[in-house]
Amino acid sequence: MAKKKSQASWWIAVGILIVGMFSFLGKLQLGNVLPSIPTVSTGSTSGENPSGPTSQPPAASKDSIRIATFNIQVFGVSKMGKPIVRERLAELVRQFDLVAIQEIRSIDQSVLPNFVDLVNAQGADFKYLIGDRLGRTSSKEQYAYVYRSSLIEPVQGSIYNIEDRLDRLHREPFVGSFRMRSKPGEGGEPFSFTLVNMHTDPDEAEYEVGQLAGVYNFVTTYRPEEDDVIILGDLNVNASKLTPLTNIPLLRSVAGTGPTNTRGTKQYDHIVVNHQSTLEFTGRAGVLDMASFLKISPQEALDLSDHQPVWAEFRTTEQRGSIQVASPFTEQTVR
Repeated sequence: MAKKKSQASWWIAVGILIVGMFSFLGKLQLGNVLPSIPTVSTGSTSGENPSGPTSQPPAASKDSIRIATFNIQVFGVSKMGKPIVRERLAELVRQFDLVAIQEIRSIDQSVLPNFVDLVNAQGADFKYLIGDRLGRTSSKEQYAYVYRSSLIEPVQGSIYNIEDRLDRLHREPFVGSFRMRSKPGEGGEPFSFTLVNMHTDPDEAEYEVGQLAGVYNFVTTYRPEEDDVIILGDLNVNASKLTPLTNIPLLRSVAGTGPTNTRGTKQYDHIVVNHQSTLEFTGRAGVLDMASFLKISPQEALDLSDHQPVWAEFRTTEQRGSIQVASPFTEQTVR
């Protein structure tokens, strides 16, 4: 794995400032579980339109998981106060096994636990991890991971924000390591992975994407036993502006070439995978068209968020190989 020490040195220098592994555990919160059978999506994925959103989420499979990133625009008390909006958002989250959420913007810390309770109301078993409120102004945001706990568990002591003493990032990434839960009789080593959840500032997006190369190199060296490091979130740039990341060999966005915003005009959201180390990536990824999937109008979809969920599929067991590359993969990802 390429190491850009000149870009990463300042991250390594402040490695001890990670919000304490886990003094931060006192700040991270786990959502309640309603033990029951997980919701199973019956949607299918279309591979015929590589540059446009798919109307359906990926089909559920016992051999793969579906990871998504979703900026739920200004997610707070106001949105949770609208029954139709919150029910539709919950339905979207149920389509995936883990969702990295950006832009939780509420002082009221009951917003996310109440939302996860709603997601679980139909018998799912999601839990959540939520980070600190971050930002340079009074308008703070939080990152979160919402995950299906019957399939996935966090790795203890691996959830943290990287503290940025030089203030190069408006909202420091929220890092978390997860692994598949092993089940009796299942062969193979359970897939484990580290996610770097990021929301760049739109006014400084290209600069902050440049800093993410250092973040990536730091995270890969912080837990060297974990080779599957995935950056995901609202990066506020299109794929052509990800060069600080894509200059790292075989590190690529799987969002394809099409728009990820709800208006269908811009590409902001990405899942960035190393296609040499993360052989678990199946080559299937897409952008979920909320209006088409929920059978609502474009304006109703905008009431949910100005971003669409972006997803990628991964195998549930570790894949080993010295010269293999995750396949199939092209710049125009199968959608």
